Amino acid sequence: MRRTAVAAGALAAAVCAGLALGTPVVAPAGFADSFVVTELRLPRLVLALVAGACLGAAGLVLQEALRNPLAVPELLGVSSGAALGVAAPLVLAVSVPLAVQPFLAIGGAALGGALTLLAAGAARGPSAVLLCGAAVAAALQSALLVLMVLADQLDLQLIHRYLLGSLSARTWDDVTGLGPWLLVAVPALVLCAPVLSVLRLGDDDARALGVRVHRARAAALAVAVVLIAPVVAVCGPVAWVGFLAPHIARRLAPGGDAVRWLPWSAVWGALVVAWADLPARLALAPVETPVGAWTALLGVPAGVLLLRRRRTVPADGGGAAKPGSPAGAGDGRGGDPPAGRDGGASSGPPAARDGGSGPGAAGAAAGRHGADGVPRTRLGGAG
Repeated sequence: MRRTAVAAGALAAAVCAGLALGTPVVAPAGFADSFVVTELRLPRLVLALVAGACLGAAGLVLQEALRNPLAVPELLGVSSGAALGVAAPLVLAVSVPLAVQPFLAIGGAALGGALTLLAAGAARGPSAVLLCGAAVAAALQSALLVLMVLADQLDLQLIHRYLLGSLSARTWDDVTGLGPWLLVAVPALVLCAPVLSVLRLGDDDARALGVRVHRARAAALAVAVVLIAPVVAVCGPVAWVGFLAPHIARRLAPGGDAVRWLPWSAVWGALVVAWADLPARLALAPVETPVGAWTALLGVPAGVLLLRRRRTVPADGGGAAKPGSPAGAGDGRGGDPPAGRDGGASSGPPAARDGGSGPGAAGAAAGRHGADGVPRTRLGGAG
């Protein structure tokens, strides 16, 4: 309840500040009669909320599907592929209608995601997918740099602002263009959430519960692509929202699962972008700065702080030893193994060093002591 009140208060403050502040300053009583509010600031605010919600939800989908808190669209080739699909026609002087740009972004994002999955096909574990995605993202960003070299001065400025993520000069047409994609993405997201909770248990446990892990992971990536690509087509790649929002949701609800975290990731993603758009408009007024620069500036240190606090709290079954148990007994990654588990796996010296011929230290001890624990007497010449 307290979390809901905080989110509602932050949303109300962001809406009031986003509509009132700027040049000119508009009082709340005059919102409905102001052309600046209804035709310029309101569509920009709505787009910021929708874009942030999509990016926050997509970030949680990727992190839960890959079981990696660093799995974000920027490190999986999805955002870079979508940006490449939108920027290429601009540089090549190909006239593309506004309604077609989301399809180009989806094609580029799907290409980046498919290359990531293909590159990680022979690798083991979700962490390898993240490493391959970082390599694919670097390759796609190199292609974007090549396009920027080929572009003229005007196109270069447009591409540079677009690649940083910008909400400048966005209208109601841009907002309504996201509607059909949301009608597809939201039901798929609702169906995907329970599967994410199962994937979080690990590949082996998920298979034991009847989940086809590779198909489920590919479906989760497809849902993330449908969420990210239309936003990137309109706003550009707004960085670090998909990283920060899921971590805030987990921090405020540590005992939850993907079904519980998903709506809160969308809420906090919307708030992050809405609040970041305020300094983007006002910090250097009358010059507007890209909102993606502010999300990165605020998101990186906040994300690092959240990760550091998360490490200080031992997870269930983690490496922290419970009181009265040997070090590392929680997960088997540290400490000394228990004695006698494998017949001689204790940390003491091998039985062969004491002249025993038993299979381990337990066998050597049995050869030197009787059943009552009294040492046997070595008879001279009986060897």
